Amino acid sequence: MKSAHQRFAGRYRPPSPKRSPLITPEGAAALKKELENLWRNQRPVITQAVSEAAALGDRSENAEYIYGKKMLREIDSRILYLQRRLDLIKVVDGLPADPNKVYFGAWVTLIDDDDNERHYRIVGADELNPSAGCISIDSPLALALIGKQLDDRVELNDLDRGYDIIAINYVNATST
Repeated sequence: MKSAHQRFAGRYRPPSPKRSPLITPEGAAALKKELENLWRNQRPVITQAVSEAAALGDRSENAEYIYGKKMLREIDSRILYLQRRLDLIKVVDGLPADPNKVYFGAWVTLIDDDDNERHYRIVGADELNPSAGCISIDSPLALALIGKQLDDRVELNDLDRGYDIIAINYVNATST
């Protein structure tokens, strides 16, 4: 017979690295909106569906009931995560003391060694959206950029690539 350690060894997941509590006002609003939607709209619908499925009888073979309970657990898990995360986050609003340097919330334009231009915004881990150019403050690129200024060079050893900073902007991307 296998010990408990052997049975659960495949399920072990190391704890995720501690994430920065920083978030933009837009990111905080999005988390609050998601929490509100889950709590007021999605959870009541799923709860009602589970109640109706339970009323049909044998729950052990009732796919609607089993699926509904699973969905309810996932929603409750996400609600709990959002509530805890909203208690921890620190909204960063306003310009940094030196807007000529890269800090949290900055839009940074980089040019690589092949003259390819890239635009990134440094945001909190909860706002990560690579397709929109939003990178986490915890990412290697963001950590390398923090504190740099215009025309500084950033080298990323893991990628053997270098970038030159050609613009730093703290204005919302929709107005640039």
